[in-house]
Amino acid sequence: MKTPSHPRSAARTASRSPERRPPEAAGLRARLVAADALDRVLRGGTALEDALDNAAGLEPRDRALAFRIVATALRRLGTLRAVVGPMLDRGFPKSAPKVETVLLVGAAQILFMDVPDHAAVGLSVEIARGDGTTSGFAGLINAVLRRLTREGAARLAAIDTVAADTPDWLRQRWAKAYGAERAAAICAMHAHEPALDLTVKSDPEGWAQRLGGEVLPTGSVRILHAGPVRALPGYEDGEWWVQDAAAALPARLLGDVKGLNVLDLCAAPGGKTAQLVAAGAQVTALDRSGQRLVRLSENLARLKLSAEVVEADAAEFSGGPYDAILLDAPCTATGTLRRHPDIAWNKRPGDIAGLAELQGRLLDHALDLLKPGGVLVYSTCSLEPEEGEAQIARLLSARPDAERAPLTPEDVPGLAAFITPQGDLRTLPSDWVRGEPERSGLDGFFAARIVKGGTRRRG
Repeated sequence: MKTPSHPRSAARTASRSPERRPPEAAGLRARLVAADALDRVLRGGTALEDALDNAAGLEPRDRALAFRIVATALRRLGTLRAVVGPMLDRGFPKSAPKVETVLLVGAAQILFMDVPDHAAVGLSVEIARGDGTTSGFAGLINAVLRRLTREGAARLAAIDTVAADTPDWLRQRWAKAYGAERAAAICAMHAHEPALDLTVKSDPEGWAQRLGGEVLPTGSVRILHAGPVRALPGYEDGEWWVQDAAAALPARLLGDVKGLNVLDLCAAPGGKTAQLVAAGAQVTALDRSGQRLVRLSENLARLKLSAEVVEADAAEFSGGPYDAILLDAPCTATGTLRRHPDIAWNKRPGDIAGLAELQGRLLDHALDLLKPGGVLVYSTCSLEPEEGEAQIARLLSARPDAERAPLTPEDVPGLAAFITPQGDLRTLPSDWVRGEPERSGLDGFFAARIVKGGTRRRG
């Protein structure tokens, strides 16, 4: 991967022999898909995974390239705009917004990816020529990107990239919640592509060795992934599934669930459902999205696991009562920016209040669906206190039948430092440094364990 301080020089670019392959063979289709997806994210507010639906027809290698280009452009969006924008005397043309998209796709490859400069420039120009809204700017795009191959290092050195690549409102919120130093560390970690974490059915040591990875203290297997996930050993046989190490923790906080009736609320795409079924629970997997439940069912089928799948609104579901409930609630997902960099640019401050109100209703209803003495684990992949700590404080204040069951170091092996003074779990992307940034970090998660008891005395 290119580093910000070492873009390829113009001299090195000029010394390379130009490729003789036709544009399609050189990866034009992958860049076209990337440019289209980036435009849909930035101007249509589309989620990255949905924006890449056009990648389905690509070869696995080209599909992976398209994803990396878009993800890199989104992780480095503020920096790319700060570098490229001043090279345009009149700024990005408002009459042709796709010009910015094409420039961002080319610049991401030149500055931050291991892609030959001539390919990044030439194919970006080809993209521009093939679109009626950008064809008149092909010469401009060519000139700007060629200039970038010469001046990129110097221009990057003048930018605070950590600050540039995170929207101000998020940085300010994190500084208030966690302090300026930790907020800066969170932002810095988001610049690095994360490793691939897997939850395995059994024999984590064996699978770590087979996949060239390592077993984390939490039991997940972490690999520095290269290549399509589906091509990895064990995928087709259903021996493991992709799940960030932090995302694998909430289901484990329920304890021994063997033989218990467990409700997994907001269950799709099914990683936590799979954990619970593999642990021996009788699981009802509920989600309001039928489309997402199709994916959950497909995942369970591959893993050779079964659960009762229910399409329903979690706030209105009337089943139960259940021995245990896992509520991984809908949230802003600001703890997952390393994996989903589109979230930083598609979320707005006003989203938090609406989601917090929904989370409160879901928490109250989940407690109603629980048997007396049953365990409820509430979690969100958000860094925002309103979606985590504040939700549990409100629940404990409003519901006499809710009692916190504080977490212990045995509940989260290797992560005892992330247990809060109140006994909940709070992970930050920057807190688990384990050598290189690519091997480090966890998604930002909050989780709390609640037991349904009798009426508590106030005082």
